Formats: sequence, structure tokens, C-alpha cells
Amino acid sequence: MLRNRRSRVRALAAVLVCAALVCVAVALGTFLGSARIPPGDVLAALLRRSGGWQETVVWSIRLPRALLGLMVGGGLALAGATLQGLFRNPLADPGILGVSSGASLGAVLVITLGLSAHAVWLLPVAAFAGAVLTALLVFVIAARRGRGRIFTGTLLLVGIAVSALNVSLVTFVLSLSLDNYEVGRQVMYWLLGGLEGRTWDHVLLGAPAVVVGAAVVIAHARSLDALLLGEIGAQSVGVDLPRVRLILTVATSLIVGASVAVAGPVGFVGLLIPHIVRLAVGPGHRVLMPLSFFLGGVFVSFADLVARTVLAPGEIPVGVVTAAVGAPIFLALLVRRGGEVAAS
Repeated sequence: MLRNRRSRVRALAAVLVCAALVCVAVALGTFLGSARIPPGDVLAALLRRSGGWQETVVWSIRLPRALLGLMVGGGLALAGATLQGLFRNPLADPGILGVSSGASLGAVLVITLGLSAHAVWLLPVAAFAGAVLTALLVFVIAARRGRGRIFTGTLLLVGIAVSALNVSLVTFVLSLSLDNYEVGRQVMYWLLGGLEGRTWDHVLLGAPAVVVGAAVVIAHARSLDALLLGEIGAQSVGVDLPRVRLILTVATSLIVGASVAVAGPVGFVGLLIPHIVRLAVGPGHRVLMPLSFFLGGVFVSFADLVARTVLAPGEIPVGVVTAAVGAPIFLALLVRRGGEVAAS
């Protein structure tokens, strides 16, 4: 009884901390940037009382960028938490099914062919299409290999193989585009992940898929909790494993595809954030998943804030910042846990 009460108190404290961090992240993302705008002018712009360039910067650049950072980071962290629970593998991350590399391939093709210069919306659409097609390819191959049934191990192996194929194709296309400096620069910058130049169109493009996917995976939190007992234990309490695998894999592919489509591949979020939350509140997915979403959003939002202010008016790709911060933290977690990161 006392242990359960402590767990609830700890979970409530974590929720309050995450809520506060989300508010701080949105506020800082709106008030700070490469263009120096006094706080009073930012407030006036938010209330639509300034009517000048400050209002355009705040409403058309900073606010959608702050919200997109929350959405992308939250989506990737939630996908990571879901995949780690589904595969019972603490090293599972959103790239494990090849969805991220598929999105990258779609985007790189559009940039290299020069189509994105004619219509900006073609880049995220092509990335999303690449993610969806990759997910479908992985499912079809895994189902054929399993004679109609999709097994976790088969899905992982197929995902790794398809991801490697996508990466090789991206590298090949990139090598062909190096003769054109501008195209090569755009490809490299997109592959590093970033939120520069993102608008409300990107938010509207990615939000529906992320929201629907997040709702689906959070609704299956009990099934993921049952999987902590192992596959036999989960089946003994009534979990339909093939159905749960299919639903959660499709939902996470939807989330990752939408996130990568609008921001490029942002590394270490889906791998790192669930571990931090798990250390704070335990392995229960009903608390772990929503907290991972909010903390992942906060992490990417702060990383983006660093990316656009440290070298202002220049910018660092946000993927570089998340990797530079995430890798040492993850290594510290490994050392702290004796070289082994546990899934529980």
C-alpha cells in the first residue's frame, strides 16, 4: 500500500514537472530567437496589438516552430517508449523499422530532383510517403516470412535490413547531388534534422497523424504492461499479441513518419527519453507513455532553442544538438546502471 502511494505521488510530481517544463519551453521558444524582440513587444504581438514585423515573427515563425518542436519530440519519444515495450528491447528506437530512413529517402529524392523548389509542401509529403511505403514493405515481407503472421523477431530483422537498404540509397543519391552545391547543402541539412523555416503548414501536416497515432498507442498501455510479463504471460491475461503488434507498429510508423516528414531525422529522442522517464516513474506504460511524450517535446524544444540562439543569426541543425546532448546522457545512464540499460 505504501509503495503504491509513493509511486502515485512520484508520478503526480513528474506530471506537474513536465507540465511546467512544457509551458516554459513554449514561452522561451516564443520570446527568444535570432531576432531580438523586447518581451513587451512579444506580448503585444501575441495579443495581436503590435501590427508590425514583430507580430509576423512571433505568429508566423516562432510560435509554430515551438509547437512543432513539442510535437516532433513528443512523437519520437512516445514511439520509442512504445517500441521498447512492444519488442521488450531497451535499445529499440523509432528508426528500428526503417521508417525514419524511408522518410529520409523520400525527402532526398524530392530535393535532388528539384521538385521542392517549386512547391515547399512536396518535401514533407514525399518524406511521409517514403515512411508509409517503407512500413508497408516491412509488414509485407515480415508477413510472408511468417506465413501470414507477424512475429517480433522477424519484424525487427526485416526492419533493420530495409533500413540499411534505404540508407544505402540515400547515400547513393547524395553522392550524385554533390556536383550541385546548393542541392547537396539542402540534402545534408535536412538529413541532420531541423526546424528552420517551418510554418503552420508543417504543423497542420504532421499534427493529425501524430495525434491519432499517439491516441492509439496510449490506449494500448495495458497491453504493453502485460508484455512486461513476457509473451506467454501477456497471452495468459488475454492479450491478442498479433493484433497488438500490428496496431502498435502501424501507429508508431504513422507517428515517426509524420515527425520525420516535417523535421527530418532527429536522433536520440526516442532512445533516450523513455529511459529517463522509466527511471523516474517506473515501467508502467500508462504513466510512462504520456510523460515520455511531454518530456520528449520539451527536450527537442530546448535543443531547438540552443540551435537557433548559440550562433545567431546562424543556426545549428537541431539533430546535431540532440545527438550532442543525448549521447553523453545515455552513456552516463549506461555507466550508472553498470553497463546495462534495463527495460524495466
